Amino acid sequence: MLKSRLDKIKTAGHTATKAISAKARSAASGSDQYLVALDVGTEVVKALIGRVKADGQIEVVGVGRAHQQLSDMQAGAVADIGGVVQNCNIALGIAEEQAGTSVRTAIVGIAGELVKGTTTTVRCSRKDANVELDVTEMEHIIELVQKRAEAAARKNLAWELGGKEVDVRLVNSALVSITIDGYDVTNPIGFKGRDVLVQLYTAFAPMIHIAALERVANELDLDLLAVAAEPFAVARSVIGDNANANMSAVLMDVGGGTTDIALINEGGVQGTKMFGIGGRAFTRAVERELNVDFEKAENIKLNLDNLRPGSKDYETANDALDKTCDVWLSGIELALSEYTELERLPHQILLCGGGASLGRLVSALGETNWYRELPFARKPSIAFISPDQVVGIHDVTGDVTDHTLITAMGLLRVGLDTLEQQGATSNTGGLRAKFDRMLRV
Repeated sequence: MLKSRLDKIKTAGHTATKAISAKARSAASGSDQYLVALDVGTEVVKALIGRVKADGQIEVVGVGRAHQQLSDMQAGAVADIGGVVQNCNIALGIAEEQAGTSVRTAIVGIAGELVKGTTTTVRCSRKDANVELDVTEMEHIIELVQKRAEAAARKNLAWELGGKEVDVRLVNSALVSITIDGYDVTNPIGFKGRDVLVQLYTAFAPMIHIAALERVANELDLDLLAVAAEPFAVARSVIGDNANANMSAVLMDVGGGTTDIALINEGGVQGTKMFGIGGRAFTRAVERELNVDFEKAENIKLNLDNLRPGSKDYETANDALDKTCDVWLSGIELALSEYTELERLPHQILLCGGGASLGRLVSALGETNWYRELPFARKPSIAFISPDQVVGIHDVTGDVTDHTLITAMGLLRVGLDTLEQQGATSNTGGLRAKFDRMLRV
């Protein structure tokens, strides 16, 4: 019993948020539970309404989209709160009309280059190896890991911002592995040993970004159940609740402003990376080289063959896209090179996000040798994440048909995790509730 509880916590992780309002708690405890996932992208806001079923599954019953203006978002972060609120309101209205219900409990994704997700490893040497580990001691160890991870996140952000101190908040945390005297365990309680090694995935985001999303939710009269780093949400979408899952893959969410990477190793989130090159960078390159407006450049990017092959405009646009693609591949190579703790990188690469629809990106990943300096055992395989691969989320609208809504589905998955953790904390005591509290802010 104890093992199954800890196994579930290990794979499920935790989304840390501000205190849940009374309305959200009421919605979570009712017989008809509805959640709305808001994927606030640089180019498009996507809203998914999910109905939580008694068996712990979610049915997608409403889908809405709204286009963002150029000034609304910058590199995955909110730049104009009023504009983003207006676009979210449109997407929510479309989804609610289809679902036939108004939903107030929301999970919102956060992205951007300053969202830092890493796996931190801490080795603790115990004074008495003959004393059994208990929950109190494990709670102390996990708190120590979280504090070290936060210090590292602050240091990295200060370095990137030229020494400027930045307030950060933990947004996601998940146990990756626990080892006692070199022996991997899934439930450390009751074990004896000298050295305890804990690997914990944590994601931190600047407070200014989180506060902007909280303001958006408040303006929309939404109760914010969770804020989640979007690559973590994508990872949760394909891992699910199977404690014995051993999936290993590189997940890439290519959006309008950023490319978000999550690395899953043997069923655990090893880390997440983000860099500021997405679909908009390709459009900007065409806009700059052809001296046309953004809208026309976007149309040329998506329909390059409409230009006469061999013409000056065709060659100029094609060259601009190729050069940007080379920079994008370099960003992926750099991000993956930072996973130095892994002897081998997973050879399976799974794509999602609207930016991944640009065909030359898939071709570049599958047909070039960008990976040759990285520790892949063999040439990586490239595929899109299908909605059917998202664990525990099923669409009944017929509108969730491809990889562009995977991130929003992952946010629903995180919302389901959070509801389960609330139930464990409020309705039961003992080990599960204690470990839930360990992974909360």
